[in-house]
Amino acid sequence: QVQLVESGGGSVQSGGSLRLSCVFTGNSRDAYWMAWLRQAPGHEREGVALIEWDCGVTSPANSVKGRFTNSRDNAKNTLWLQMDSLKPEDTAMYYCAADSRVLAFSLEYRYWGKGTQVTVSS
Repeated sequence: QVQLVESGGGSVQSGGSLRLSCVFTGNSRDAYWMAWLRQAPGHEREGVALIEWDCGVTSPANSVKGRFTNSRDNAKNTLWLQMDSLKPEDTAMYYCAADSRVLAFSLEYRYWGKGTQVTVSS
């Protein structure tokens, strides 16, 4: 069983930065692939960044490429999402998700955190 807890959300002005974290507990093999996804009111949940835990290979979504950086700290079982140059359209609830399977930005992840809210004002 894997548990995920996100933190670091908040309210910032356009152009600002936030750093989200996701701490996981449980079997690391069940969290081999981890992803950040977000959902804005009235919109479908969408992928933000994907990371393969062992090698740290990351894949950001096109909408955040060059602005968001995904990384992990294996010793602390923590996933980070550094968000720079934030835009109002980045406003959403951000979720951490994990699975042993390669799911990319699918919504079929087995394990989900409860989310952390990010609000960007213009």
